[in-house]
Amino acid sequence: MAVFTNLTTSEAEAFLAEYELGELVSLRGITAGIENTNYFLSSTQGEYVLTIFEVLTHEQLPFYIELMHHLASKGVKVPMPQTRKDGKRIGTLKNKPASIVTRLAGGYEPSPSVNHCIIAAQTQAQAHLAAVDFPIRQPNLRGLNWWQTTYPSIQPFLNNDLNHLYQTSLDEQVRVQESALWQNLPEGPCHCDMFRDNVLFDGTFENPSMGGVIDFYFAGCDKWIFDVAVAVNDWCIERETGAFLEEHVKAWLAAYNRIRPFTDAERQVWPVALRAAALRFWTSRLYDFFIPRPAQTLKPHDPTHFERILKLRTDSTIPQLP
Repeated sequence: MAVFTNLTTSEAEAFLAEYELGELVSLRGITAGIENTNYFLSSTQGEYVLTIFEVLTHEQLPFYIELMHHLASKGVKVPMPQTRKDGKRIGTLKNKPASIVTRLAGGYEPSPSVNHCIIAAQTQAQAHLAAVDFPIRQPNLRGLNWWQTTYPSIQPFLNNDLNHLYQTSLDEQVRVQESALWQNLPEGPCHCDMFRDNVLFDGTFENPSMGGVIDFYFAGCDKWIFDVAVAVNDWCIERETGAFLEEHVKAWLAAYNRIRPFTDAERQVWPVALRAAALRFWTSRLYDFFIPRPAQTLKPHDPTHFERILKLRTDSTIPQLP
């Protein structure tokens, strides 16, 4: 159970009264999630998700909340943060920051088809273009600088072969990401964590429709090609091995390219971007596995999954961008 902060009905009613969202009908805790407390909140005006932020502070939240509001306002399928009577979109509940966003329809698809990939890729490209004029800038906080500062703390837990793989991969990222080629790639606000469990689909498996992209709390400004690589490394693979499913990869890249065409520079760095995406999540999973946070109540993900993917993206043939 990942509900860290328990709410009474009267506390929820008092918080809801700070919005123009009608009266409370029901409140139900959501067990998913590691860092935040989430509740499904039903009111006389609609269905919402109430989030109490257990780690992020009032000062850290505006980028994420306002990015969602910006994208939703432009028609991208993401949760719409609700505006309070005081004009703000972040409130305080039990001395912690809290927000209410619209509840999206559907559920996540654990074994996405080619059709799911096409729909998700279209939404990713739409989100990239829609966020171009988003005024708040924040780097991807789990980018290269974080990998460099985190590696010394996980290094003692890796054997010689894995340390060699990590150091070699990190050296490549430093070399490429500090180059003019990488620095001049198209960029903007990105989700940076668009895994299959962060996208909801409505409809049926055979005829899916986009419910929406959720969980923006690892978002940041980064190269669009890195964001694509993060998604492709999760959506377009054989889960057990990490090997690419060629039809899924082809469908994702073609669907994205139709909306936001890739550049020649992106085609050049694509293999490096895939390795960057693998290294980013291998790093975080190693860190969470060997140095768990005291408040973490859920079992950390297996880091060997992204170890396998990084090895494959280093040693195997990479499908080209369209």
